[in-house]
Amino acid sequence: MLALPSRYSWEGLQHFCEQVFIKAGVPAQSAAIVADSLVQADLRGVDSHGVVRTAIYLKRIEAGMIDPFAAVEKVNESEATILVDGQNNFGSVIGTKALDLALEKAKKHGAAFVGVKGSNHFGTGAYYVKKAIEQDMILLVMSNASQTMPPTGGVRPFIGTNPLAVGVPSGKELPFILDMATSVVARGKIIVSAQKGEPIPLGWAIDKDGNPTTDAEAALEGSVLPVGGPKGYAISMFIDILSGVLTGAGFGKYVNNMYENWEESQNVGHVFIAVDINRFIPVEQFKARMDQYIREIKQEPKAPGVEEILIPGELEHRRSLERKKFGIELPPKVVEELTAIGKTYGVDLAQAEFEKAK
Repeated sequence: MLALPSRYSWEGLQHFCEQVFIKAGVPAQSAAIVADSLVQADLRGVDSHGVVRTAIYLKRIEAGMIDPFAAVEKVNESEATILVDGQNNFGSVIGTKALDLALEKAKKHGAAFVGVKGSNHFGTGAYYVKKAIEQDMILLVMSNASQTMPPTGGVRPFIGTNPLAVGVPSGKELPFILDMATSVVARGKIIVSAQKGEPIPLGWAIDKDGNPTTDAEAALEGSVLPVGGPKGYAISMFIDILSGVLTGAGFGKYVNNMYENWEESQNVGHVFIAVDINRFIPVEQFKARMDQYIREIKQEPKAPGVEEILIPGELEHRRSLERKKFGIELPPKVVEELTAIGKTYGVDLAQAEFEKAK
C-alpha cells in the first residue's frame, strides 16, 4: 500500500477546509473564518489547534452542538464594555465578531473590554492578536476551556488549560505575540501525541490516579498539569473567573467538553481587551520604542550554548514562513481523516498536496 502524501500547501488546505464546511451547510463567510483560523494555527506550528480539529467541528455541527446560523449579539453595552452572546455559533466566528467590536470601541473610547458567553472552541489566541496588531492596537485575549487540569493539590480535573494571548505592535522588528496555555502544555498537543502513538515528556500530565505519566492515552484520561505549579493554577482560575463567572458563560465543571458531551453546548467564555496606543503616545513613537526595547533584549549577553535570544512569537513567525515555503506536514492519521471527510463532502484533499499546488 502506497503511503499517503503528507505535505500540503497552506492555501490548498485552507480552500479544502472552507469548501468542506460550505458543503456541510456553513455560511460561506463563516466557513472562510473557521478555515483561516485552523490553517493559521498549523502555519505557526500549533498543530493541536489546526486542521486536526476539522473532524470534531463537523461532528459538532452534525449533532446540533454548533449552530453555524446563530446570530452573534450584543447583550449589554457601555462606553467601554460589551457583553456578547455567541448563541453557540463557531468559536472563531464569535471571536472574530468580538474582536471587531473591541477594536471599534477602543478606537472610539481608548480602551474596550468585551466579554463573551455562549461560545465554542475559538482556536488560537494568536489568531486574534495578529489582527489587532495589523490595526496598531494592543490586544489581550483570554478564554476558559473544559476541565482538563486539577487545582494544585488535587487529582481530578476542575479547570481548563485556559489560554492567554497578548499582541503588541512594533515597527521594523517583529511584534510581541504571547500565546500560551496555563498548563505545562496545551492538551491538544497530548491529543496529537496520542494520535501519533508517541509518548509525552514526564511532567506534562498525571494519570487518573494522580501518578506522573508519559503515556498520552493515560494523560488524556487523567489531567494536564499547570505551568509553574500553583502560579499557573492561579492564573488559570483568574482567566476562568473573567471569561466564565463574569460573562455568564460556563466556568469550572460547567464548560462542556466538545469531545465528550453530546447533549449540551460548550458555553465557553472569552475576554477581549483592546487598547488604543495613540491615547498614550503617538503610535509611531511607540513602535520606535518597541523596536529599541526588542533590539536591546536580543543584544543581551547569551548563556553558554545559546546562539540567539528570541522574543515571544518569533519562533512561530519563522515556522510560518518555513511552512508557507515548504508546505504543512500532516500526520498519516490526520491525512486519512481529512481524505475521508473530503469524500463525504465531495472535496478532493489531493488538490491541496504541496507539489500540485505549487
